[in-house]
Amino acid sequence: MDLIQKIRNKMKKERLMFVYRGVVTRDNSVPLLMLLEKEMEHSEFGFLGRKRLFMFVLESLQNVSRHSNGSQHASMSLVIYSKVNGGYTVTTGNVISSSNIDDLKKRLDEINHLESGEIRTVYMQMLSNSEFSNKGGAGLGLIEMAKKTGNKLDYDFVKLDNENSYFILSKTVDSEGVGTHFAMREKPFTGKSVSQLEKLMSDNNIYLLWSGHLTPEVGKEVLSFTEAQLHENDIESNQRRRVFSILVEIIENVAKYSPGAEPEDKFGMPVAIIRLKDKTYHLTTGNLVQNDQVHNLREKLDMVNKYDRAGLKELYRKSLSDQTSNGDSTGNMGLIDMARKSGSKLIYDFKKINNQYSYYILTVKVDEQTF
Repeated sequence: MDLIQKIRNKMKKERLMFVYRGVVTRDNSVPLLMLLEKEMEHSEFGFLGRKRLFMFVLESLQNVSRHSNGSQHASMSLVIYSKVNGGYTVTTGNVISSSNIDDLKKRLDEINHLESGEIRTVYMQMLSNSEFSNKGGAGLGLIEMAKKTGNKLDYDFVKLDNENSYFILSKTVDSEGVGTHFAMREKPFTGKSVSQLEKLMSDNNIYLLWSGHLTPEVGKEVLSFTEAQLHENDIESNQRRRVFSILVEIIENVAKYSPGAEPEDKFGMPVAIIRLKDKTYHLTTGNLVQNDQVHNLREKLDMVNKYDRAGLKELYRKSLSDQTSNGDSTGNMGLIDMARKSGSKLIYDFKKINNQYSYYILTVKVDEQTF
């Protein structure tokens, strides 16, 4: 559970909403975009701000996909959404050859020295130049990103080894969709925290982190993104179905015990973490619960964990027959279903926050076995 706490602390400190580590493809780019759009529906962003940020993210994802396509390091690509006061920051990371840094830095600096009005002029000139390839030659993709928000691009390079470096590109956009630039502030932009996050995820086989208030819309997009990833990974169909079904249940479990947005803001934001290690998925959620619910919830978890596969099947059948028209009369259906479909014990912990709330962490493991 120390890993979960470490992740929670990092996400809170850096105000991270969503992090994906892995290959960026055309298929998973759509739910990546939709996840941010659903989050923005509950923010102060107007239509123009949403449109500008949405288009910038689209170009950023395409840029990562273009330059990681076929690379042996494509799985190290990172997509990060985070909140800032009055806006959002979108950050991407991907591995490049260190020999390309000087040329890439030169392009970025040239773009960052252009005024907003000049960016569009240069962009049109580049479009009319036939030598640019569909890989965004000579910075076409980069200048298009700058054009979306009318401002500069923050970037950094972190050395990985003698041949490769991690290229980090970031943009902070306010509620009007206008970019802000770190170079204009006292502290220059650094990609250190991003590279540390990539290493943390790599070391622990994590490919998805999410933190925020769980709305039906956001939950749907987290599921949609996971479904896209399940189809792209080399995972057999039975396991894919079980992972998706259990993730539905575990997200509903978070929503069921939520005390509301205000306590979550103060004492502990919900999180979801998906790990894939040796073809076993580890699905983890964390959420705030009231202390007067902990004893009853712990008893339910312990009761479910006492049963073997056959016992869980019978318990599930009995719980189904005991349901009333008002819902789950036993209060155990979701937990039983998670244990039954995963074929493993439910791993849980409660960490007391104060006299009113505790933080409830639940992990479900889903391996390749069929039954």
